[in-house]
Amino acid sequence: MRADARCAFLCSGILLALAAPPLAAQETGDDTQQLEAIEVTGSRIKRSGTEGQTPILSISRDQLEASGVSSIGDILQRLSVSSSALNTKFNSAGNFGFPSDSGGVGSGSTTVSLRNLGEKRVLVLVDGVRWVNESSASGVNAAVDLNTIPFSVVDRIEILTDGASSLYGSDAIAGVINIITKKKLDGSSLRVYTADYETGDGATQSANVSLGGSGGGYDFFLDVSYYEQNFISSADWEQSRFPVPGTGVSNGSSATPTTRSLFFEPANNTQGGLCPLVDTDNDTVPDSAFCNITGNGTAAGPSFTPAFPADFHPFVGSVDRFNFSPFNLLLTPSERSALFTQVRRDFGADVTGWLRAMYQSRESVNQAAPEPIFIGPGAGTGGLADTIGVHDAQIYNPYPNGAVNGANFVFAARRPLEGGPRVFTQNVETRYLSAGVQGGLTLMDKRWFWDLSLLSGRNRAEQVVQGSYNIKHIERALGDPALCTAPCVPLNFFGGPGTITPDQLAYIAFTEKDSSLQGIDGWSANISGALLPMPAGNLEIATGIEHRRLAGRYAPDAIVTAGETNGVPSLPTSGSYSVDEAYVEARVPVLADIPGFQQLDLSVALRFSDYSTFGNTTNGKFGFRWQIMDEVTTRATYAEGFRAPSVGELFGSPARFDATITDPCNRPVADPVVSANCTALGVPAVYTQANTQISVSTGGNPNLDPETAESTTVGVVYSPAWADKQAWADHMNFDVTYYDHSIEDSIQPIDAQTQLNRCAQTLDPEFCNGISRGPTGDINGFDNTLRNLGTVDTSGLDIGVDWFGPAMDLGQLSASWQSTYVDEYKAVSKATGLREPERPGVEVSDSSIPRFRSTLRLGWQRDTLDFGWSMRYISSLTEQCGGALGFPTCSDPNAGPIDPGTGAPVGLNELEEMLYHDVRATWQTPFNNLKLGAGINNVFGTDPPVCVSCSLNGYDASLYDLPGQFGYLEATVGF
Repeated sequence: MRADARCAFLCSGILLALAAPPLAAQETGDDTQQLEAIEVTGSRIKRSGTEGQTPILSISRDQLEASGVSSIGDILQRLSVSSSALNTKFNSAGNFGFPSDSGGVGSGSTTVSLRNLGEKRVLVLVDGVRWVNESSASGVNAAVDLNTIPFSVVDRIEILTDGASSLYGSDAIAGVINIITKKKLDGSSLRVYTADYETGDGATQSANVSLGGSGGGYDFFLDVSYYEQNFISSADWEQSRFPVPGTGVSNGSSATPTTRSLFFEPANNTQGGLCPLVDTDNDTVPDSAFCNITGNGTAAGPSFTPAFPADFHPFVGSVDRFNFSPFNLLLTPSERSALFTQVRRDFGADVTGWLRAMYQSRESVNQAAPEPIFIGPGAGTGGLADTIGVHDAQIYNPYPNGAVNGANFVFAARRPLEGGPRVFTQNVETRYLSAGVQGGLTLMDKRWFWDLSLLSGRNRAEQVVQGSYNIKHIERALGDPALCTAPCVPLNFFGGPGTITPDQLAYIAFTEKDSSLQGIDGWSANISGALLPMPAGNLEIATGIEHRRLAGRYAPDAIVTAGETNGVPSLPTSGSYSVDEAYVEARVPVLADIPGFQQLDLSVALRFSDYSTFGNTTNGKFGFRWQIMDEVTTRATYAEGFRAPSVGELFGSPARFDATITDPCNRPVADPVVSANCTALGVPAVYTQANTQISVSTGGNPNLDPETAESTTVGVVYSPAWADKQAWADHMNFDVTYYDHSIEDSIQPIDAQTQLNRCAQTLDPEFCNGISRGPTGDINGFDNTLRNLGTVDTSGLDIGVDWFGPAMDLGQLSASWQSTYVDEYKAVSKATGLREPERPGVEVSDSSIPRFRSTLRLGWQRDTLDFGWSMRYISSLTEQCGGALGFPTCSDPNAGPIDPGTGAPVGLNELEEMLYHDVRATWQTPFNNLKLGAGINNVFGTDPPVCVSCSLNGYDASLYDLPGQFGYLEATVGF
């Protein structure tokens, strides 16, 4: 972004602050609630006021619709307090493998992370009750998929950006997201929405019909909704279709349609210069010829077997690597249908019963490039493929005896375009039911409120994978011809594109079918009210008990379980745990109606949790709210928190994740210490990493301890009287909150690249244990399972300014500026004291922590017209260029840390700051309650910055918009 654009944005915000509610006024969707005792997120005590000690961000229904999108998760990910998380712009599916927490890849899901602490440290509630975790048939995830909650039933969203384990239990370390649903409707309504992207197809449609009524002591609300999002092919974006120099996309894959082969030949057999002489024993005398070659194209018939060496040329990464991006997706398709109902019945005697039920089905699809086939000890899969060679007598083997089947063989890789892309189709069913009774009673002339509730939720998923191969069948098809009898068909591995016949494909291909299930069941009982009067008000308390049981399982295809898949292997996961809890919360009024202390309240909370897996824990919270005068209120909290290991983290079976890693032992190694260490690790004097995707072993750890946390917030709310009812303002608010979160015993693996670098630099068993290498030096085993790694500390500021202009004949203006500044983020290993690579302003592994995120919203309303203009700002980031992988360009090639292998700087690349502009207009027509709306997000069609280290499409899909404009139309009519 140009400096003048940045100045315009920041200066506009500063002028607003100097001239001029948090994100939204505290709308409830039901005016009668303003006068009732209600429970607000962040406290269990029901009261008529909504302000407390905790910082709450509230998004009204109007503001949800003003975003221009119809997905709860997509809206929340745009907030300045949010951070990198999964969404439907990720096309990871099964082509990377399984993350270390056994959570799977969540294809088709959208999650939310707060404070850069990850989606597992955010508690998602629906009407104050826990929701069931996501299921996408690839693991047992610890996060909620927000796509399982229909957008059309949401009345508002309350976001607590503070630790709250003392009130809600596990997971509420970074905060709580409470999605409040619509409770009733008088009549019916219809809403239709259509949208499209400038790039590719990506057309999105949604529609919902709502019905409601009341009478005879009951209220009911019913909503039927449908959502469809089309795909956008990566080939529709120039960056993917025509690789940009200097990106991971241009580096491509070593598995090519013409097959890449690496093997050693005798020193006198250089094949006319095709295989140059190398020194394998580090005595400065060349002793072998090393072949790193690929075919010239499709071999001629009738044998379709290339002639060696005439039909081969040296493999050149910048020319011969395969660009997989055009086969992938920029936006994954998704189709969702949902039925939601809510019924409330007044039984008299101040007792009300309620029932909430939902069913949703989802079909989503991910797509990846044709599945590569790697064989040989250098393949690095850690499975059967590492033991496979091509038999000398195999009819399609073009090489001399033993070249690709023996001690001199490194690896061979083919990308079989004939089999088409891998297609991952998920079918997910979500069922949720909660019911209860609530009421009020009078004790000692004080009003008390009680409730009893039950909940049960299930997420069931099936995934069908087409385009995958059976490595056991590939072994037979490349092995001894005498053993390859029907139905075995010899495989033409080296013939080039088009030479794998349909009968060959039919033998090696299989359709993979996986499934998973997540469930939650529980009950709770709560009571709150005024305990006794005090000089400054009533002492109020809330207390309750709760029981939950969480269970999950993941069942991969039988071929996958047997280790016979050419794709990513994994084993079944199954487990469950239960917890019993009790809590108490109190609000103590200390001072009131004296100078300097218009109101001073203290609050304390304590929660005891007893887990069937690790035992018990007790967590407390303390806070105060000090209203100094009408205009100024200060507040602060200190909270203890914890997160129990999830089902997947505890019981997850071993699986594989293919991480993009640069081996620091690539020869020659400039640093003599690293060079000697690499030799000690068994790396030959002549060694080049064959495959940049290293297969690491992931999985759960039953010995994990819970994460513990401490959270602090301090805030000031200023509502100046000098801005009330003025010629230039009706009213305005300022809100500043400082936050600090500290986590101990964080559950995560060590960063794989960091671990490998430190192993090569130090030979410390802490890093080297679990990493093994084959006879060629290539990594063939990498244990990256979970551990209680260490500490995570983060702190920063939230800043909010809201201004509402006076009502005028020309209409009313308004403005809202919400920003978050991240001062610190630091993750440190407990065992070594060394810092992990994530930090503010840095892009690492498809995720990032922008130093500053901000949104400025300007509005104009007159009678039935409403216009809005938003500006979303993301500060710049830097990333390592990955120079060791041969990236040709870099923003600053002479900067960055020193590569332990080459001894040269890895270089730094800058992802420039971004400013997105969104516009929207609505018109309340005079026709039968018909409201029309239209808008464009990313008005100027700004493309995301190129990311060198990001996978697949070369940009960070967790942070930036898709390239090009996004336009939409909508209509709502009431009956």
